[in-house]
Amino acid sequence: MGTGPLTGRRDREATVPEASTAGGSGGSGAPRSLAEALRARDDAALAALLRARPDLLNPVPGDVTQLATRAGTRASVVRALERMDRFALQTAEALAVAPDPCPYEVLESLLTGEEGTTGEDNGARAALPRALGTLRDQALVWGGEDRLRLVRTARELLAPSAQRPSPTGLGPTVAEATAGMSPTRIQEIVAAVGLPATHDPVSAVTALTGLFTDPERMSALLDEAPAEAHQVLGRLVWGPPYGEVTPNPTVPVRWLRDRGLLLPASARTVVLPREVALHLRGGLAHRDTAPVPPPVPAHREHRPQLVDANAAGQALAALSTVEELVKSWEHAGPPVLRAGGLSVRDLKRAAVTLDTAEPQAAFWIELAYAAGLLASDGEADERYAPTPAFDDWCELPPAERWSALAAAWLPATRTAGLAGEQDAKGRTLSVLGPDLDRSAAPEVRRRVLELLAALPEGASPDPDALLDRLAWERPVRSASDLRARLAHWTLTEAEVLGITGRGALSAFGRALLEHRDPAPLLAPLLPEPVDHVLLQADLTAVAPGPLRRPLGDTLAVLADVESKGGATVYRFTPGSVRRALDAGHAAADLHAFLTEHSRTPVPQPLAYLIDDVARRHGHLRVGAASSYVRCDDDAMLGEILADKRSAGLGLRRLAPTVLAAQAEPTALLDGLRAMGYAPAAESRTGDVLVARADAHRTPARQAPVPVPDGPPVPDDTLLGAAVRAIRAGDLAATAVRKEPAPSTVVPGELPRTSAAETLATVQAAALTGSAVWIGYVNADGAASQRVIAPVRVEGGFVTGYDHTADEVRTYALHRITGVAELAEDHL
Repeated sequence: MGTGPLTGRRDREATVPEASTAGGSGGSGAPRSLAEALRARDDAALAALLRARPDLLNPVPGDVTQLATRAGTRASVVRALERMDRFALQTAEALAVAPDPCPYEVLESLLTGEEGTTGEDNGARAALPRALGTLRDQALVWGGEDRLRLVRTARELLAPSAQRPSPTGLGPTVAEATAGMSPTRIQEIVAAVGLPATHDPVSAVTALTGLFTDPERMSALLDEAPAEAHQVLGRLVWGPPYGEVTPNPTVPVRWLRDRGLLLPASARTVVLPREVALHLRGGLAHRDTAPVPPPVPAHREHRPQLVDANAAGQALAALSTVEELVKSWEHAGPPVLRAGGLSVRDLKRAAVTLDTAEPQAAFWIELAYAAGLLASDGEADERYAPTPAFDDWCELPPAERWSALAAAWLPATRTAGLAGEQDAKGRTLSVLGPDLDRSAAPEVRRRVLELLAALPEGASPDPDALLDRLAWERPVRSASDLRARLAHWTLTEAEVLGITGRGALSAFGRALLEHRDPAPLLAPLLPEPVDHVLLQADLTAVAPGPLRRPLGDTLAVLADVESKGGATVYRFTPGSVRRALDAGHAAADLHAFLTEHSRTPVPQPLAYLIDDVARRHGHLRVGAASSYVRCDDDAMLGEILADKRSAGLGLRRLAPTVLAAQAEPTALLDGLRAMGYAPAAESRTGDVLVARADAHRTPARQAPVPVPDGPPVPDDTLLGAAVRAIRAGDLAATAVRKEPAPSTVVPGELPRTSAAETLATVQAAALTGSAVWIGYVNADGAASQRVIAPVRVEGGFVTGYDHTADEVRTYALHRITGVAELAEDHL
């Protein structure tokens, strides 16, 4: 709340102009400004306005006048218009081209057309009160039914101009189009249409406007027009209203221009006046009005049980995919780009690992990141790696793990579908990069699911009908096409995540949307983890369901995944067996493991494969010389030396059983394995080293916080406090005060009083229980005005109930700059 002079100036600059253009109050009780209209609302209506437009609360307005001023700022009005549905926006657009102020009947005719010209009513007349009520609630329209006023900023945004065409396709009025025209030219037009001659240009323009708005006289004038002139008007009537003309226009264009049916906008451009276009349109502001939202009918219907089963299968596959992705990054995760994000090469590698397309891989990576399962490790050589939360997530039951993923997806602003595109500066957007947040994404996701939930159980919609509905609900944002793309991505992501099945919302997806725990509904649909596999003679193992964690982890080391689905197929290869031996498993341990967990006998080829690899595993020993190779079989060492592929390793024989190498031990191990051998690393004491790498984890990291789409919606407590503060500030700004002595009166300001006068006034108010208006300067030097009811005055302080803060406070008397009594009947 500001000081007295500031409040008075704000009223004059922001509020009075709105009222002054109204041409009067329109009745003894009609508001003359937006501030008066808001002041007349009850507390519930003010709270509803602040809830719908939370940007008005930052900071809390000092009074109603300040609230009205802020509600008319360009940024706030644009934000409010973006949240209008199509018909409410069409209503605002009609008001922008209507007379100001506009009677309700005129607005209705702009949306429904002149009687007898539009045929069957499409529901606009019945829907108009709802649309107008929405605009009133949002403080975009005020005034009585006979004097409707669109907020000036909204009119400037929606009204037509030479630089910005109107959404209605209408051009300027006759008065606006002739503003720069010479009086002689105006007289020529008036004479051409048969109006009485006048030397006053204003009267001539008024007469011309009256002709164009008179249906009978306009029809008679157009009956005289050449047939080609009607074709010219037909091309301009629904917009754009501007057209180019040559220096020597055709006869039809010249006929229209001479009679003012086309007015010059520039040297080579003419414009169709708004009054003429409205006559040709039958009084309609829009070609097509959309008073009711388009329906989203059921396109296909499935049994709910089938939908849930299909969605549960997708949910199980999603868990497997995310776990496989994150585990593939726990030993040597991809590096973080200098500008942030994942390189295209690493995205392709992740897609190969997951056996999916790159856009799908981008979605899974962003989902794991949104759920807090992976992040950058923050090291000097920064890489992506699992977080400690991933280990906790793995220990949860499958249904709860899925709930965590779905709960992270629904409010996330990360938009994986944008990866690979370019931003406004031509930079490529990368997965996990800093520029993938889109604040509209959570709203679109939730709205898409709400539309699915409105269908019968098991029914899936037509995607085109769903997009049409979303475009009706937010037509301004839909113009950028981002909202439609977000809806497409939502349908795809919800299907692969398991929220929907066969395009229909699942039962546990519905629970997620309704803020209920979906895990109890999903858990019975998921298969129980199994503790066995089926070994086959072709060196494969079939897992008939999800494996229990110890079995799955060991088998993932011993074999490679060949195919996924309801049953996962693993393949045993020499490389996979060697990987298990490198991890510290002995051949006997592998035989015992397979025997214990296989429901079928261990095939002889698999047993031979394990024994053969184990027999050769560790036969060669590699150490640091830079490195060396040690083997009891000197013939094998000779074979290695004679192999041309070993030339790059820099080998030479030190002894019958030892070769020295210039390559590092790791490079030597890789080189010998590439030649078909199975060497093992050894320690300084000659023991075989276990080559299993420790799983890397980042420090504790929080999941990324979604980027808010504007200010957060305030809760009831904040709204109540804000409304009380606005009312109290308004009370101080508009309080009726007793007239002070003429010498102390300064218009619009609180009179300054001496210390003795201040003390006497507050003491008298404390005795009589009345309220006073004070000006106060706090310890920081901030000045404010307050209405207080003094209770006690002592020790240089006054204690009383502060109507502005809605609480009892104490003020230092020496900081009170002025005091005035309030009229007895004001409070």
